[in-house]
Amino acid sequence: MGGVVSVIAAIAAAVGAILSSIRSEPAGDNPTHNAIEEANRLQAEQQERDRAAQAAKEEADRLAQEAEMNAQRAREAHAAMEAAQAEAERMRREIDEARTAAQQVAEAERREADRREQEIREEAKRALEAAQQEALRQKQLADAENRLATEAQRAAEEAARIAADEARAAQEAKVELERQLREGIQPVVMPSAADLEDARRRIGYRDGLYHFAVAGIAGSGKSSLINALRGLRNKDARAAATGVTETTLCVTRFPDSDPKNPFVWYDIPGAGTLQVRDWQYFNEQRLFVFDALVVLVDNRFTMTDIAILRNARLFGIPCYIVRSKADSHLLNLMRDMGYESDDEEQDAQSRATLEYTARQHLVSATRQNVRDNLRGADLPEQRVYIVSNLTMLSVTKGNVTTKIAKKLIDEFEFLQDLLGDAYKRRGGGSSTTVV
Repeated sequence: MGGVVSVIAAIAAAVGAILSSIRSEPAGDNPTHNAIEEANRLQAEQQERDRAAQAAKEEADRLAQEAEMNAQRAREAHAAMEAAQAEAERMRREIDEARTAAQQVAEAERREADRREQEIREEAKRALEAAQQEALRQKQLADAENRLATEAQRAAEEAARIAADEARAAQEAKVELERQLREGIQPVVMPSAADLEDARRRIGYRDGLYHFAVAGIAGSGKSSLINALRGLRNKDARAAATGVTETTLCVTRFPDSDPKNPFVWYDIPGAGTLQVRDWQYFNEQRLFVFDALVVLVDNRFTMTDIAILRNARLFGIPCYIVRSKADSHLLNLMRDMGYESDDEEQDAQSRATLEYTARQHLVSATRQNVRDNLRGADLPEQRVYIVSNLTMLSVTKGNVTTKIAKKLIDEFEFLQDLLGDAYKRRGGGSSTTVV
């Protein structure tokens, strides 16, 4: 643009000089006509240049506008890109926040689960303690009632009983001796010192240990009870063999599963599997050598059961009367009362009520039958322990849950009495405590 202005100024100066020259010349004499034409031509060229300059300016303005528009579009594109980046950053933050929130929820749920598990454990512990306390209270009440009743009865009948017992014993001894003589049966003979030593050797008797023998009729559950008392399941490697039929054909020795316990357990063949008379069973199986006898019975005593109890008294061996398989007996009673295990419509409450009723009936009927059988055999009263082998296993292993606690009958008392008496008789101090 500066070059165009200089040209215009030069042309204007030339035109001014020519006009001054024309004015100084006389009229009619114009030697600079050609110069005027030249000036006109230059002016025309200048106008052409001006038009070209104007067109160039307009083109430059148009290009400037297009450049501005392109710049605007670039700014808009950049703004859009920044907006997209901001949106992406926002979405990333939302994802991070969602992930953090999910982790917080998961952590809260885990803490809640831990808290609930702890509550359940504490509830189970409280239920177990309550069951133990209730069982102990019931035992104390029953013992106190039995003691008071026995003392009252003995106080009233002691004098008459002594005379009657002596007379009856003499008469029974006479009758029994006459019967044995008629049938050619030899009476039970007290073992000699040599017999005792031989019996000890045969069973692996060791001083310092306490030897339990579990006896009873075939199929009464002796092996399963021994396994439960040792803290073993029937399928464990060191467990006594079990089966539907009698699996024990000879006296079998089982050490306690815990080496710290000074106990040895013996599975005695069932009386029904041997060709031995009932009265001879005690001596044939050398039961006189054991420290304690566990006698498994059913509703009614067999002659073998009575013979074991009588001879155990003669030898001063403590006996524990046990009715095992309580869960099977209980289920049979429930079925007799109308329980159907495959009845889906039978709700849990009605089943629990039925189970409670059947349990009460099983306990009362069993204890009454044992009292009647002992009285009929002229044996002194003693407690019968009603147990389930499966429940006994849980008690022995210390795995008594709330569900197991509801199934307890005499398992705790039996284990306390059996092992507590063993420690006392062996001079072990206080009796054991079942956990």
